[in-house]
Amino acid sequence: MGQIVIKEVSWDDPDAVTLRAAMSQEMDERYRDRMSGYGEQRAAVLEALSVSDDTVVYVAVAYTPDGDPVGHAALRRHGADIELKRMYVTPGQRGRGVSQALLVAAEDAARALGADRLVLQTGDRQPDAITLYERAGYARIPVFPPYEVLDQSICMARDLR
Repeated sequence: MGQIVIKEVSWDDPDAVTLRAAMSQEMDERYRDRMSGYGEQRAAVLEALSVSDDTVVYVAVAYTPDGDPVGHAALRRHGADIELKRMYVTPGQRGRGVSQALLVAAEDAARALGADRLVLQTGDRQPDAITLYERAGYARIPVFPPYEVLDQSICMARDLR
């Protein structure tokens, strides 16, 4: 496979929307049994998982040299930090460097936005994501709001200075 092309796009870009929908479907399947157990906390859980165009400060889509959209990442402000959101690579493209290219682009964008640290939340049923982040220099940190309502949350951070 040739070099991955990362393009900054708007939140409502059709490729970005399609990739986020695919991610949501995969995560729904992966965590369905846990999500049904939240009962009265369901509103807090949905809030923790929500991202909207008015909170996002950067969106990127990864494309193959042929122009196929294969990955997505977004950033939003989280206090003094920038938070990585909706990092996703299509299943057929995993293990080919797409996630690393997106992560580097997101880190560069976070630095350009003035962030000293990039934080993220992932889940305990995403071991490949955890490994990717650890290899890239991310370390586990205490679970930060609003993710404390999600039992499966794993939060990580990397100093960008």
